[in-house]
Amino acid sequence: MDIQILIVVLFIGGYAAITLEHTLKIDKLIPALGMMALLWAIIALNHLDVFNVNSVLKELEPTHLEEILLHHLGKTAEILIFLIGAMTIVEIIDYFDGFSTIKSFIRTKSKVRLLWIFSILGFILSAIIDNLTATIVLITILQKVIRDRETRLWFAGLIVIAANAGGAWSPIGDVTTTMLWIANKVTAWQLVEHTFIPSVVCMVVPILIASRFKVFSGEVDMDLNDEEAPSKYGATMLYLGLGAIIFVPIFKTVTHLPPYIGMMLSLAFVATFAEIFSNRSFDMSNVGEESEASDAAAHHSPVHKSLGKVEMPSILFFLGILMAVAALESLGMLFNFAIDLDHAIPNRDVVVGILGIGSAIIDNVPLVAASIGMFSEPLDHPLWHFIAYSAGTGGSILIIGSAAGVVAMGMEKINFFWYVKKIGMLALLGFVSGGIAFILIRDLILNAA
Repeated sequence: MDIQILIVVLFIGGYAAITLEHTLKIDKLIPALGMMALLWAIIALNHLDVFNVNSVLKELEPTHLEEILLHHLGKTAEILIFLIGAMTIVEIIDYFDGFSTIKSFIRTKSKVRLLWIFSILGFILSAIIDNLTATIVLITILQKVIRDRETRLWFAGLIVIAANAGGAWSPIGDVTTTMLWIANKVTAWQLVEHTFIPSVVCMVVPILIASRFKVFSGEVDMDLNDEEAPSKYGATMLYLGLGAIIFVPIFKTVTHLPPYIGMMLSLAFVATFAEIFSNRSFDMSNVGEESEASDAAAHHSPVHKSLGKVEMPSILFFLGILMAVAALESLGMLFNFAIDLDHAIPNRDVVVGILGIGSAIIDNVPLVAASIGMFSEPLDHPLWHFIAYSAGTGGSILIIGSAAGVVAMGMEKINFFWYVKKIGMLALLGFVSGGIAFILIRDLILNAA
């Protein structure tokens, strides 16, 4: 068998195992890591030629294996360190029960008003703390507010749509937009400018339609006064944490340094207040006779506890899938596939639309990683903005199509076919409506220029 065919078969097999995670009952990080290691091993053992993509000349340039491997590892590490920092800040906020502050915004029993409140909160929160975390926070609150499970399922489904739409317009709202931002395909402000309105349309259209459904008529049965005592520093840590995350794009714009450096600064800032608020003396390290006391103190440290709750399986999955896609990119396969695709489907909007719908079936992370290797358009080209929108929102069409959907499925035991029947069409209408809005706005801006 031809070596390159073997590589493609191995990649497709690994991809299929990732997609069938729930059926095979094997965590997706396992096939991702295995696929990554085997692909690079095949390249090394067979001494295959590897290339860099020259985005200016739009051609492949030969390079050495060690050089290209370190290059891709460095780019992947930037994303992973950024995500670890963001996840830790979110866990610190949760340590102080900061997200319970959000429940104070709920002052109505009307189902329609609650739908809009949860949707808007999901849209805004996901743009700051990412769509996965926003979904977890809001469904946790939802479970305390709405007792009827059938009603709660509808709310959860629409929260997924809102969270994915909110994550698509922010460089820190979704792993895929973060990837595009760190890869210097988009800038934060241009991404917001070009995808915010389409993302709003993607959220509003399904909510407007759903608000007329019988399930959202009337009021919910809940006691608005039945609230747990708020944490002393909860609200403070919530605002500090969210502010620190929002600061990262500003830091990058001012310093032109990679985003992960700004995220580490934000983490240090939030961690400082976490240590102060936990009534512990702040000390980065102790030596000698104080080492045992230091270990005991660290055991109760909010920062240490928050780091311990960071989802390392997700981090390892991203490592595996991004480096596996990098192997295909290094062989020039993605570059050549993009050329063939341009000949087969000249309309890029159709290609990106297919990518968006495809993200509902298979993980959007490798799809976006592949698109970064396939296309060589310059910084802030409309193609990258449309990819960010499509990959971020297309996953809402199926419950397994996004991290937000998968976590909602687990928390509320949502049936796959129930979601397809009740929520899927609403998500598709929102996706298409937002896509049309993006194309109209893009063409209007291009014509004005």
